[in-house]
Amino acid sequence: MKMAAVAAISLAASISLSAQWINYPTPGVPKKADGAPNLDAPTPRTADGKPDLSGLWLLEKNLPCPKDGCPDMEVSREFVNLGWNVPGGVPYQPWAAALVKARREQNGKDDPGANCHPTGIVKETINPFFRKLIQLPGLLVILMERDTVYRQIFTDGRPLLTDPLPTPNGYSIGKWDGDTLVVETSGFIDGEWLDRAGNPLTESGKIIERYHRVNYGLMELEITVDDPKAYTKPWTAKVKEFIQPNTEMMDYFCLENEKSISHAVGK
Repeated sequence: MKMAAVAAISLAASISLSAQWINYPTPGVPKKADGAPNLDAPTPRTADGKPDLSGLWLLEKNLPCPKDGCPDMEVSREFVNLGWNVPGGVPYQPWAAALVKARREQNGKDDPGANCHPTGIVKETINPFFRKLIQLPGLLVILMERDTVYRQIFTDGRPLLTDPLPTPNGYSIGKWDGDTLVVETSGFIDGEWLDRAGNPLTESGKIIERYHRVNYGLMELEITVDDPKAYTKPWTAKVKEFIQPNTEMMDYFCLENEKSISHAVGK
């Protein structure tokens, strides 16, 4: 069952990627001379001149899924290990390093996502499912294809909550730094997994995201983990998301027809 949860999630993603409304073109897509989408066209902007992050997005996939679970499918390296490319390695506190080692030895069998529990905002971002961003005045809404859940990022100037009720997604506020939307999120429940490797996030943690839409088709996203209880210093992962024109999301529920959880075993 090693990495079986990755395979199961990726296989489910292969179903979702068939999507819906495939014969109904997305309005406003810039076109090349031959009629194909021009993904290198300039970034669209809102009425106030800010980059418009709206659209249907999918994370870059660059790692083959295990052959025994989902042949010809791919996930992102960050989905498997968010910190795989951190210079010098993820800066663990000693207890966190021991926890990650133990989780790996148990093949990640207690991963909340693999057990169809809420995954939190980082794993929702780096999983192989669609995300739809809807940018409104004072608010960015993110619709997640996995379990059809949502996230709200308030851009109306309100501060972060000082004593929030902890939730899997926490509470998010955003502000613009030039053409980059900087999002701060806190108020998480304790014990979240950032990825399949089991990198932890505690109730004292904060996630800082930097969304930069490079052009019509490409979004660059930096994810910084600032959790002094689990890590000796903040660390950052960088990912890419690509626009998905002329399609839509399909409802996907982790527990629907799920048959693998009861067979998940450790070492």
